[in-house]
Amino acid sequence: MLAAASGSVPLVVWAPIVAWCVAWQASLQHEVIHGHPTPNAGLNRWIAGPPLALWLSYERYRATHLQHHVDERLTDPLDDPESFYVTEKEWRTTGPVGRVVLWSLNTLIGRLVLGPPWTVARFALSEARAIWRGDQARRRDWMHHAMAATVVAVVVDLGFGVPLWIYILAVVWPATSLMLLRSFAEHRLATDPAHRSAIVESRGPLAWLFLSNNLHALHHERPGLPWFVLPKIYRANREAVLERNGGYRLSGYAEVARRWLISPRDHPRHPGSAV
Repeated sequence: MLAAASGSVPLVVWAPIVAWCVAWQASLQHEVIHGHPTPNAGLNRWIAGPPLALWLSYERYRATHLQHHVDERLTDPLDDPESFYVTEKEWRTTGPVGRVVLWSLNTLIGRLVLGPPWTVARFALSEARAIWRGDQARRRDWMHHAMAATVVAVVVDLGFGVPLWIYILAVVWPATSLMLLRSFAEHRLATDPAHRSAIVESRGPLAWLFLSNNLHALHHERPGLPWFVLPKIYRANREAVLERNGGYRLSGYAEVARRWLISPRDHPRHPGSAV
């Protein structure tokens, strides 16, 4: 593991590489949720590995992600756990600073910089509320996760000699930013649920990092397809896929950056959520 070489390799070298690997593991966990890379669920769960990102419980990620796949509710902040939109009520009651933050999160630079702590805090608060209300299944999931995350933290700190705070700031934060880069433009507001998911035609390292999840509209259409099949299926059916998703296509993540690096891609308020 590159963290083991952190004593001899400069931080600016090993941290980005390890962050890339942690983000890639998150993509692999996504594939495990959808039944890959093997037909054996137990083996897939083992392959998903330890919680290298520390904050993300695999079992809770699995539950919320499957909820996200109810396409009729995509982007709705009340029903889609992965939505960055807020309800009309939340928008009205958020103060000036909060609104600035929400607008910032709808720019790519804001999502990459502020998105990690915002995502972790929002996720933790939602889970804590459910546990407080008596959700014992969540409590068990988080107890198991806490034990696994503790092992990772001890190995990183004591085994590899990387202070935990450095690991969090130099690895976990940028790794989460990479995850948020993938998800930034993958959904939009649209009356037709089939038009809400994007195709980002990236063919470079980011497509490999995201395990072809950039072909997101096709993934939502056929979530059972493994990542290594998606590009071939897309190339053979490109025009039909783009017709079905309303032509929501981006040429790559360079286009995403050009369009929305500092410009909000949408209003933070979801027009269909009044409560």
